[in-house]
Amino acid sequence: MPLLIQNGEVVTAEARFQADIYVENETITAIGNQLPAPAGTEVVDATGKLVFPGFIDPHVHIYLPFMATFAKDTHATASVAALIGGTTTFLEMCCPSRNEDALEGYELWKQKAAGNSACDYAFHMAVTRFDEKTAAQLRQIVADGTASFKIFLSYKNFFGVNDEEMFQTLQLAAELGVITTAHCENAELVSQLQQQLLAAGKTGPEWHEPSRPELVEAEGTSRFATFLEQTGATGYVVHLSCAPALRAAVEARLRGVRLSVESVVPHFFLDKTCAERAGVEGMKHVMSPPLRDKRNLPVLWNALQSGLIDTVGTDHCPFDTSQKLLGEGNFTQIPNGIPGLEERVNLMYTYGVRRGGLDLHRFVDALSTRAAKLFGLFPRKGTIAVGSDADLVIYDPHYRGRLSAATQHTNSDYNGFEGFAIEGRPAVVTVRGKVQVRDGVFVGEPNRGQLLRRQPQYGREHAY
Repeated sequence: MPLLIQNGEVVTAEARFQADIYVENETITAIGNQLPAPAGTEVVDATGKLVFPGFIDPHVHIYLPFMATFAKDTHATASVAALIGGTTTFLEMCCPSRNEDALEGYELWKQKAAGNSACDYAFHMAVTRFDEKTAAQLRQIVADGTASFKIFLSYKNFFGVNDEEMFQTLQLAAELGVITTAHCENAELVSQLQQQLLAAGKTGPEWHEPSRPELVEAEGTSRFATFLEQTGATGYVVHLSCAPALRAAVEARLRGVRLSVESVVPHFFLDKTCAERAGVEGMKHVMSPPLRDKRNLPVLWNALQSGLIDTVGTDHCPFDTSQKLLGEGNFTQIPNGIPGLEERVNLMYTYGVRRGGLDLHRFVDALSTRAAKLFGLFPRKGTIAVGSDADLVIYDPHYRGRLSAATQHTNSDYNGFEGFAIEGRPAVVTVRGKVQVRDGVFVGEPNRGQLLRRQPQYGREHAY
């Protein structure tokens, strides 16, 4: 059925204007004033509302075996939560461990998602070891349309790669023209610090941050950048959390290193005192990199406004209270992660655009357009233009509410942003022209989502 969105204020990363949008066969076919509505067209009145391109979360974990348990969401629950929050596409980390076969893991992740997602999705392929089979397997995965890698400079002996493996991965990435995302820490330093703290009887969640301090993240970021520089590869730092790591990334860029930066929602709003709360309340806020000293918050906000931070993701990874308690008495056993997929857009609009002076176009760029460009989805995704997929968020800036576990759709028994006020939310959300959400309620097709296959776009010359 064709769709006509009337009287909205269209906002992209570059422009803002009043217009109607006509959609047919899943794509935008006309943008203009007073567009006609042919017979059989579904009409949505967007008067008084903003019309954004569908938002893109570049960093989520949905199916994830981790630390003796599994993340709680399924693709069914996570995709509905995403859509209600205005995210129409997410990129999931496919993360088989070092002890698993990469190609088998990739097929398993695809199988888990296929037919079960209400929104579109793609994958980053984690490289958790590099042996005699890895290069051929990665070539096959890239040929299948997954044109980005992920490496962990953390989680020693589980996800983490050593420097030799990082070098081999980046050499191959440069040859294939794919971008490599990286969790930047120092696995050996973290391991040694964890052992020292535990030996000293420091076992609670408040010791998680001291076990992987800011300088460890800064070192990992600098080392990743150095390896990018030597291999000619293109990189992307995930969930950057602090000023020293940002400085390392910026210094690398000034040297000409092809490096982009992502920060995630928790690091804009929460600080390490959340993880210093007693018992399970502190455990709920354990993630890596950890929540930092609050002096980092304005640094990240300023870097986002200026473009030093390119994208805002979530690192969405929900574990419930009982799972967090697996680390009672040993902070190294607390499953790392916090939900955020449903809350990201509303939080960033409320505290960035409405209350913080974040430019509205930079908001769209950081939460949609830049990710689409970096990961080979633009202009199909990330903008409102004739020929683009009709992924649209009709946003009501007049809505007022509060975030709560009682009303969330993520499969978790707590909300890391409990009680935060929000000013605005999606009124209507479409995926390729099909209305999937109305006024905070999922009304669409649970299997609407498609796997987005992408082409490599990074040769020796930067392409974004």
